[in-house]
Amino acid sequence: MGKKILEFSVVILEDESGGYIAVVPELPGCHTQGDSLDEVIKNAREAIELYLETLSEEEKKELLRRRVVGLQRVKTVA
Repeated sequence: MGKKILEFSVVILEDESGGYIAVVPELPGCHTQGDSLDEVIKNAREAIELYLETLSEEEKKELLRRRVVGLQRVKTVA
């Protein structure tokens, strides 16, 4: 059976040290970092692949039903 292409949302944040942090909301706990945008994307792809390798087929099906529908900035008083 051939492998299929999967697509995930990746949120990229600036790190205070000057690098970047990538978080994959559809995969709880899946995150990585990199010194450049290219590196953090490469590392995110690798983190996703490694994460998926740890899942059973049933767990994959359940997680693949999740969808990020948007990213919204919310103002509040602190």
